[in-house]
Amino acid sequence: MKPTIEIEYCPKCGWLLRAAWMAQELLTTFAEDLHAVQLRPSEVAGRYTIKLDEELIWDRKREGHFPEPKEIKQRVRDIIAPERSLGHSDR
Repeated sequence: MKPTIEIEYCPKCGWLLRAAWMAQELLTTFAEDLHAVQLRPSEVAGRYTIKLDEELIWDRKREGHFPEPKEIKQRVRDIIAPERSLGHSDR
């Protein structure tokens, strides 16, 4: 079965649009490789995390900043299709 990505974001912080933009980037790049990208409002203030199935691949607090799409695309690719080129996102 294809993996699912979950983006958990803080709605009180106004991060829905940021999460939706990241979901769009991931769905555009990995349209054939993913089952779904889910957006989940967090009950924890300030949370912005991204999981691939159950594996945490980004935590805003741990990393110290929001991810750029390039960073997340590389992490997802490294897990689901390490041989795949991401073109300009690999630079």
